[in-house]
Amino acid sequence: MTEISNVQLMDRLKIAADNVSAKLGSLTDADVLVPTDLPGWTRGHVLAHIAHVSNAVARQLEYALRGELVDFYDGGQGGRTQAIEMNAGHSADEHRAYLTAAFTRALSVLDGLDDAQWGLPVSYRNGDVRGVALAYWRELVIHLADLQLGRGPETWSKEFCLYLIGFLNARVPQDITLKLLPLALPPMTVGSGENTVSVQGMLTDIAAWLSGRTPTMGSLRAEAAADSVPLPALLPWPSAFAAKP
Repeated sequence: MTEISNVQLMDRLKIAADNVSAKLGSLTDADVLVPTDLPGWTRGHVLAHIAHVSNAVARQLEYALRGELVDFYDGGQGGRTQAIEMNAGHSADEHRAYLTAAFTRALSVLDGLDDAQWGLPVSYRNGDVRGVALAYWRELVIHLADLQLGRGPETWSKEFCLYLIGFLNARVPQDITLKLLPLALPPMTVGSGENTVSVQGMLTDIAAWLSGRTPTMGSLRAEAAADSVPLPALLPWPSAFAAKP
């Protein structure tokens, strides 16, 4: 796919944040306590995570603009877990207020970047500001689906799905080549292993499966050597934390 520009990415981020905010409007305290498909997480955990990620994004960029590097999460992985658990049980109104403030903080910093600043180095994955913005797009879109409020993977755009498939090629085991056959679209190949598995179905289902989410259209079929096979097990998500030298 054609690489999304920084201007386009900023637009997608605003839309994604607006989509989350729109679903929060009618959320009740009881709704916040509903379990999700993420092990041990309620909607409150997901909402707390989205807000925490938003503040982490802002923090990365604020430091980058000063020429400094900082851990993505304040307190590292332990700080992330603690913050989510502390805030998961908040009321619906508290979640709305926290998320609104976090979205405003993150999007304000992103919106103020000039062309050169998108390339500033950050600690997140030993990358740059643009990489943080792309991660934020992933987090907003995928975790909105996790909330199970009517914006599941079946609503993901073609643009987002194609980007996500490219990013998640790191989940393909080394011994497998995945030949992806999205309906009505050209085939794609990810991975370079000696064993080829073909996966056919809706593009949104393919992207959902690769991201570890339930393919909501139920369209996926896998074959190897002309025989039907189960979908192959995937590797973990690419780590958000930079490898230590």
